[in-house]
Amino acid sequence: MFKQRLLSGIVLVVIAAAGLYMGGFVTLAMIAIVALIGYNELLKIFDIDKSSLAVLGYTGTILYYGSLFFGLETWSTAIIILFMIFILGCYVIRFPKYHMNQVFGCFFGFVYVSIMLSYVYQLRVAQNGGEFILLIFLAAWGNDTLAYCVGKLTGKTIGNHKMTPSLSPKKSIEGLIGGIVGAAILGAIYGGYLKTIVRFSFNPIIVFAMICGIGAAISVIGDLAASAIKRDSNIKDYGTLIPGHGGILDRFDSIILIAPVIYYLTLMLSGGAV
Repeated sequence: MFKQRLLSGIVLVVIAAAGLYMGGFVTLAMIAIVALIGYNELLKIFDIDKSSLAVLGYTGTILYYGSLFFGLETWSTAIIILFMIFILGCYVIRFPKYHMNQVFGCFFGFVYVSIMLSYVYQLRVAQNGGEFILLIFLAAWGNDTLAYCVGKLTGKTIGNHKMTPSLSPKKSIEGLIGGIVGAAILGAIYGGYLKTIVRFSFNPIIVFAMICGIGAAISVIGDLAASAIKRDSNIKDYGTLIPGHGGILDRFDSIILIAPVIYYLTLMLSGGAV
């Protein structure tokens, strides 16, 4: 199981790194595909993954990413509103085929997965995006790894205090603190490295540490929220696409929530360098 998880994790990282390195349409296509798969996993929970609502959701996702590719970001709010009108229209026309929670799930999934994940692409294609994009993964996966390590270490020495025992029994307050502080340190180290090769109008050591620290704290919410949805839905994993990891949402749950946060934090703390 561990070997399978390790190998699939390496493959996932290689694919993600290659897609993000290429930028432009390649990055857009990769994120759009990930969003569509993740959206499908969420729609399965509401039993509407092969319904008219799903068709509207997939179509809305493709149109939204298309608007980003052609630089029509100013129309993104209009697309969200139009999407709401269409799914409500479907709800009315097909009534009583769909339940209210299915309509809400369709709209929630569109915003939660499709739109929020799009900020990975938006940060990548922004000014200095090639350097800034790594902050998302330092905050999310760096926090996750370091929280696990610190939790294990403190558990064997001074003991752990459970953070959310009814939701995630293995997560501890010590791990939470260690993950956040560790992610901030990773951000500072990365900022120190970039400072030697890129000229910034701000101090990247301080700014990147703040971004990764805040992002790490929010990534915990993303991780626990995804776990809460699974528990409410009585499922173990969102899917089986990634051997040993589950589905797209199982692996990208924290990234979904912090991608827009990292984007706007970078915009604010860097003085508009994005």
